[in-house]
Amino acid sequence: MENWAQLVPELLVVDLAKSLSFWRDLIGFSVAYDRPEDQFAYLDLGGAQIMLEQRNPSIQQWVAGPLEAPLGRGVNFQIEVPALQPILDRLAIVSWPLFMEPEEAWYRSDEIENGQRQFVVMDPDGYLLRLAEDLGERPAKPARLV
Repeated sequence: MENWAQLVPELLVVDLAKSLSFWRDLIGFSVAYDRPEDQFAYLDLGGAQIMLEQRNPSIQQWVAGPLEAPLGRGVNFQIEVPALQPILDRLAIVSWPLFMEPEEAWYRSDEIENGQRQFVVMDPDGYLLRLAEDLGERPAKPARLV
């Protein structure tokens, strides 16, 4: 790999093989490198990078509190992909449920809105992935105060 991200989340998972099956085979990440002896994998998808490490209470891992399912409470990872449909097709083949169906969304950023087609899926440990396909920009609508 040539480009290493400056911020890379590391997720503790219950079963690395099951997680790799999801992240690699269904979502489309590739394994940049792994350490099977440590039950660890570093994944990449077009510059989006994440580390997965199988939970092992017998070694030192940075855990701030009890790990209870779903592990991803309160966080979702937005991952920009070139196209959603191939991922949706792979998920459908194995009947993987979507947390949120595909939708078109526009988000204001100063004077423009950035559009994306997106959906949300939960990985085997309860981490939410918001996969997004870029739809471009348009002028922002005037903001309304609430």
